[in-house]
Amino acid sequence: MPTGKALTVRTAADVFLDSLGNPNTVRNYGIGVGKTAERIDGGRPLASVADDEIGEALELLWGTAAVNTWNSRRAGVLSWLGWCRERGYEAPAVPAWAKRLAVPDSETPARSKMAVDRLIARREVHLREKTLWRMLYEICACAEEILGVNIEDLDLGGRRCPVKAKGARSKARRRGQAREDFVLETVYWDTGTARLLPRLLKGRTRGPVFVTHRRPGPGKIVSPRDVCPDTGLARLSYGQARALLDEHTAVRGPGTGWDLHEYRHSGLTELGVQGASLLMLMAKSRHKKPDNVRRYFKPSPEAISELTSLLAPGDRQR
Repeated sequence: MPTGKALTVRTAADVFLDSLGNPNTVRNYGIGVGKTAERIDGGRPLASVADDEIGEALELLWGTAAVNTWNSRRAGVLSWLGWCRERGYEAPAVPAWAKRLAVPDSETPARSKMAVDRLIARREVHLREKTLWRMLYEICACAEEILGVNIEDLDLGGRRCPVKAKGARSKARRRGQAREDFVLETVYWDTGTARLLPRLLKGRTRGPVFVTHRRPGPGKIVSPRDVCPDTGLARLSYGQARALLDEHTAVRGPGTGWDLHEYRHSGLTELGVQGASLLMLMAKSRHKKPDNVRRYFKPSPEAISELTSLLAPGDRQR
């Protein structure tokens, strides 16, 4: 890297991004760092940039964006400038007034256990959808994780399987290691899923667990991992699964039904109402931060009322 004042904004940004090993981090930080560098003129010496210029660039670029977007872009720029100072370069800082924003509670509703059970029990719901919805609820997983599971991954006896988690980090790269080799996490299901899975698989021993009812068209390119080798049926996509759930739950027209992510919220909320500790909820959901789990926990008014009854005088408790 150039020394002293010869270090331009663009060069500093490029070298910082090149130093990042995780492709997901490069992609995420690249947006914030790249656009900020462009906004303040990438040809300028980095040392000539004032703190307020960084804050103004962030405000102009993402001041009206969603809270998570603002925090993500700000974090990328903060990391970039800190990286430069750690290496002895004169660099501005993110000003104090460009603060990280508090993340609002998720607006995704939590459905009651009774509502989930009733939906899955409906006769017109296909076995594939029953199994997927029950699995999402019992595992409290993201839909993409479960839709990506193959039959070979299942431990039916142990009621568990490994999944590539959302935002999974890649393993330390070694010679000959595949780019798709990620650290996997284990998820667990219970009786409801255990009863449905064997019926869904019907003797299949390999390929995607959840497949479409039709083979992919001749012009569609599909990865071998995403096709059942026995039936030729392709893996069910997130969009298809979401549309199927909406079809069975929409009451005010297409797009007004449940969302697949509601099963994760609903399962964690039910576990919390039943007395699961924060640590156990974090272990179940595989969240690393308590605040993230808290946003998922949405007890019903009835549950709050039942809890409040514990404070009543001894002779008034329900």
